Amino acid sequence: MPIFLSIGIVVLDQLIKFIVAHEMFPGMSFPVIQDIFHITFVLNPGAAFGILAHQRSFFIVMGIAIVLLGIGLLPYIRRQCPMFRYGTALLIGGAFGNLIDRIRFGHVIDFFDFRIWPVFNIADIAIVLGVGAIIYAILFKMHAAENS
Repeated sequence: MPIFLSIGIVVLDQLIKFIVAHEMFPGMSFPVIQDIFHITFVLNPGAAFGILAHQRSFFIVMGIAIVLLGIGLLPYIRRQCPMFRYGTALLIGGAFGNLIDRIRFGHVIDFFDFRIWPVFNIADIAIVLGVGAIIYAILFKMHAAENS
């Protein structure tokens, strides 16, 4: 089932990015909740907070490495607790969603804008939740299973 989560993240991420890119122009913003949440079309050439801007090759290599590592470790991942498996699925789906953008456009399309945080996208949410779930599983779930 985690594979369907990865695929779902990629499809949803790419669909929303397609809609944003075809209905808006870069820099365009409209409020969903005035001064709290906007949809803002941003072309992000870097990572979170714009760090390592214009390092396209680096991000492509890292994205490919994450996806291939996830596929290569699939037998190991399948034996782990659900939190670890689903966290890995979120991480891979998010990494692949942003990888598609970097290969196609040279940047990532971002659009969720809460005005107090840098603009981000669905793939970014999946990556953060996935890494959080993996860390939680490693610290609390997998260790507990070993001691049982």
